[in-house]
Amino acid sequence: MDQSRIRNFCIIAHIDHGKSTLADRLLQVTGTISEREMKEQVLDSMDLEREKGVTIKASAVRMHYTAADGHTYEMNLIDTPGHVDFAYEVSRALAACEGAVLVVDASQGIEAQTLANLYLAMEADLEIIPVINKIDLPAARPDEVAKELEDLLGVPAEEIVRVSAKEGINIPAVLEAVVQQVPPPRGQRYQPLRALIFDSHYDPYKGVVAYVRVVDGAIEPGRPLRLMSTGAVTDPLEIGAFAPGMKPVPLLEAGEVGYVATGLKSVRDLAVGDTITWHDEPAGQPLPGYRPMKPMVFAGLYPAESDDYNLLRDALEKLQLNDASLVFQPETSQALGFGFRCGFLGLFHMEIIQERLEREYDLDIIYTAPSVEYQVTKTDGTEIVIDSPAELPPANAIKEIREPWVRIEVFTPTEYIGAIMDLVTRKRGEFVSQEYLDPRRVLLKYRMPLSEILTDFYNDLKARTRGYASMDYHFDEYRPADMVKLDVLVNEQPVDALSIIVHRDDAYRKGQKLVSKMKEVIPRQLFLVPVQAAVGGKVISRANVQPLRKDVLAKCYGGDVTRKRKLLEKQKKGKKRMKMVGYVEIPQEAFMSVLKLDEE
Repeated sequence: MDQSRIRNFCIIAHIDHGKSTLADRLLQVTGTISEREMKEQVLDSMDLEREKGVTIKASAVRMHYTAADGHTYEMNLIDTPGHVDFAYEVSRALAACEGAVLVVDASQGIEAQTLANLYLAMEADLEIIPVINKIDLPAARPDEVAKELEDLLGVPAEEIVRVSAKEGINIPAVLEAVVQQVPPPRGQRYQPLRALIFDSHYDPYKGVVAYVRVVDGAIEPGRPLRLMSTGAVTDPLEIGAFAPGMKPVPLLEAGEVGYVATGLKSVRDLAVGDTITWHDEPAGQPLPGYRPMKPMVFAGLYPAESDDYNLLRDALEKLQLNDASLVFQPETSQALGFGFRCGFLGLFHMEIIQERLEREYDLDIIYTAPSVEYQVTKTDGTEIVIDSPAELPPANAIKEIREPWVRIEVFTPTEYIGAIMDLVTRKRGEFVSQEYLDPRRVLLKYRMPLSEILTDFYNDLKARTRGYASMDYHFDEYRPADMVKLDVLVNEQPVDALSIIVHRDDAYRKGQKLVSKMKEVIPRQLFLVPVQAAVGGKVISRANVQPLRKDVLAKCYGGDVTRKRKLLEKQKKGKKRMKMVGYVEIPQEAFMSVLKLDEE
C-alpha cells in the first residue's frame, strides 16, 4: 500500500462514552466484518470485557475505506480503554498512531478521563479529531458539548462531527475526517527495519506474538529478526494484520500496523516498547520506547494450594507479556507460605489481574490487603522504600514515614459539591480549587493521600453523586505522615498477611472493624479464640470467638454436685491443653475482609 494512503488512528474517550460501539460501526461501514459475524463490542474479545462493559486491552484492526475522492485508504484503528487504571494501555497505543478520534458523550459532556487521554494524545503530538456521540439520546445536548469542545480545542463548533454509534448515524463522516485530517506515516521504506512493539500476547503454538507498528523498512517472511534491547534473534513464523482476527499477509511495510509470531518460547526475550530490526542489517538507533510505568498499588498474591506456586509464576509471566504495567517479585509469608508481591496501576487493575488468573489459568488465589509505597527514614539516617507492612521497621527504629499524595480532579453537577467536600475531608484531603465549566457543572481539584483512595473512594463518590461525578488522579508528592502498623493476632499469634499500615488517628476505628469482621469469619473451635488488633505491641481492640462446648454432664444425673464439678474441671483442663497446641485455620474470607473494611 502506498504510504500516502495509510492512516493510523486510535479512539480515546472517558469510560462509557461509546468508543467500542463506534469501532463496531466503523468495521461495519468499511465492510471489514460481515453482518453475520457482527456482534456487540467486536474488539472486546475477553469475556471479562464483555461482562463488565469496559475495554481492558487496546485492540488493533485494519480496515479498507474508499473515500469521497475515489481513492482506497488502509485504516489501522486501535480501540483503547477509558478507565483511569489502564492509561498505560492508552499511552502505548498512541505511540503507534498519527491521529486520535476524541469521543465525547452528547449528554455527559467532557469528563475527567476525556481530559487525561486528550493530554496524553497531545504529548504524543497527534492530530485530534473531536466527535460527539450519542446524539440520539433524549438527554443529548450536542450544541452545548460542541461549545465545550470549541473552548477546549479551538475547533469551530459547527465543524465537529456529530454521530450516534448505536443507531449508525453519520458514521462515514468520521472516516472522511480521519482521511482528511490525520497525516500519513512518515517512515522510510528502504531504510533498515525499525518496528515498535506496542503490545504482545503468548500463543501456545506460535510462541510470543508481538503487535508492531513498522516505522522504517519492512518485515518479510524468511528474513531473521533481532530484538534490539535483549539481542534475541528469531525467524518469524508468521506475519499478518488484524482483520479483526489474525490474518497472515505477505509483507508489513513502513507505516503499517500488524503482528509478528516470533516463535520465542521465553517470555523474558521480548519487552513491550522494544524495537525489532533485521538481524543481518540492523538499524543504528532503536526507537524511543515508553516511560516505564510506576505501580501505585501493591498486594501479595498467594496460591490457595502451595503446590500451585510454579503455575502462578508461569501465569504471571504470561500475563506480564500481555500487560506490561504488571510487576511482581517473590515473597514469603508465615501464614500463607510462598507467593508474589505484585504492583498494579490501581484497584480495578488488581481486580482484573486476579480474575484473569482465576479464569484463564484456573488458579485459586488469596490476595492480601492492598498497600502503597512508603518512604521511611530510619533513626540511623538510612532511607528505605517499603510496599508491604511486613517490611516496616519497629517503631523505635523509625525517624519519619512519608506517604504518597495524589492530585485528584472531580467533574460533578453543582448540587453534589457539599457531599464531595464532606467525603474528601473525611479522607484527609485538601481543597485546591474549583472551576465552573457551565452553570450546572464544576471541576473540583483536591490533594489527598493515595492510601485513602485505594479501597472504596471511587465507589463512595459514585454513590454520593448518583453516578454523575467522574474523577481522575495523578501522583503529586511524598509527605511526612504519622503512620503505624496495625497487627492482627489470632489466638495470640500475629498473622503477618493481615497486617495493614494506617494513619494513627484511624488505627482504633480500623482495628475495631477488623476485629469484628474476623470474629464473624473465623470458625468456632473447641477452645476460646481471642482476636486482637495491636499497634506497636499495645492491644487496642479484642473480640472472642466463643468455643463449641460438648455437654459432658449429659449422662451425669443424680448424685453429688462434686461429680459434676469433677467432669467440668476435666473438660476445662483438656481445653487449656488444646488451646496451647491447637492451630486456628484462617479461612480465605478473613483475608478478603481486610479489603472491604470501609464498605459499611
